Amino acid sequence: MRGSPLVRALDRVSLPFLGILAAIAIAVPVLNLAMSPLSPWYVPTYLVSLFGKYFCYALLALSIDLIWGYCGILSLGHGAFFALGGYAMGMYLMRQIGTRGVYADPVLPDFMVFLNWPELPVYWYGFQHFAYAALMIVLVPGLLAFVFGWFAFRSRVTGVYLSIITQALTFALMLGFFRNNFGFGGNNGLTDFKDILGFNVQSDATRAALFAASVGALGIGFYLCRVIVRSKFGKVLIAIRDAEARTRFLGYRVESYKLLVFTVSACMAGVAGALYVPQVGIINPSEFAPANSIEAVIWVAVGGRGTLIGAVIGAIIVNYAKTTFTSGVLAPYWLFMLGGLFVAVTLLLPRGIVGTIVYWWNERSRFLGGNGAGAQDPSMAQPRPAE
Repeated sequence: MRGSPLVRALDRVSLPFLGILAAIAIAVPVLNLAMSPLSPWYVPTYLVSLFGKYFCYALLALSIDLIWGYCGILSLGHGAFFALGGYAMGMYLMRQIGTRGVYADPVLPDFMVFLNWPELPVYWYGFQHFAYAALMIVLVPGLLAFVFGWFAFRSRVTGVYLSIITQALTFALMLGFFRNNFGFGGNNGLTDFKDILGFNVQSDATRAALFAASVGALGIGFYLCRVIVRSKFGKVLIAIRDAEARTRFLGYRVESYKLLVFTVSACMAGVAGALYVPQVGIINPSEFAPANSIEAVIWVAVGGRGTLIGAVIGAIIVNYAKTTFTSGVLAPYWLFMLGGLFVAVTLLLPRGIVGTIVYWWNERSRFLGGNGAGAQDPSMAQPRPAE
């Protein structure tokens, strides 16, 4: 078992990070629910929801880092998979409202009653059951990614051309979901959720549980990514990233490797979107906007692609900055600041925050003559800065 990727993934990098996530998942809900609001250790509920959202973004960033940092697939449409997972969860939450809606229809959501839909569409069947919704959260983004990847990778579409068509994919979905006759709430989307698994979605306890679930999902996603990149499969992915033609010449079915990792990444993004929706209380077509997918790529670039931990840190840092700067006098200039941050990181820290720290640490260890202390972690892929 010592040679198994399941064991190798629990190394000196993974264990501390997973330990920190476990501590956060336990400590924050306890400090929110068990502490008095007058206590200096009390964590307000709004912070629980806010950082729960950040951890969902971190899982999305992790899914992008898996394909971009380790396989060289730059997707500018991963927000589509995130949004599809969110809509699957939103459909389940809408079916839980029942007669508590504005129009008190036991079956049809309020927006369908308002638009005079005669009956529930077939694709809404089954979403009253959480198990079915959970399956769709993973299956729908994964199936779309599989079909899209099958045609794109078999056609050997790579580089900027693949990035453009992924962006076109999410833009097309956004236009479709904006239509009222699509059956997903049109411009307003899905909202006014009441409960999840029988628990009030607005209660402090439910929000704390959703926060813990988000951190837990991030931990599972991180461990899954570490297992992948530390396996022989992961070594082939890095080879594809660095020299795709040579890897194909050696006899590897490059398209199959790309297709599998792209599908896994899409499923992770769908789970992130599903956990995001009950915490923010709404899902609408704006989540498909190409700008959201591009922003997610910036999170990975800032944190350091090809590091996994960097994607998580980048997502949290950039979104915390966004929350801070968009609530004051600097709000109109946030997009300029975000663009400036991306340019600065590209020019000054091409490896990202974590990638640069790892590089400096390794160089320092080599300079001091450490006996293997500065050895490169094989799962910390180092893309060329110019890529």
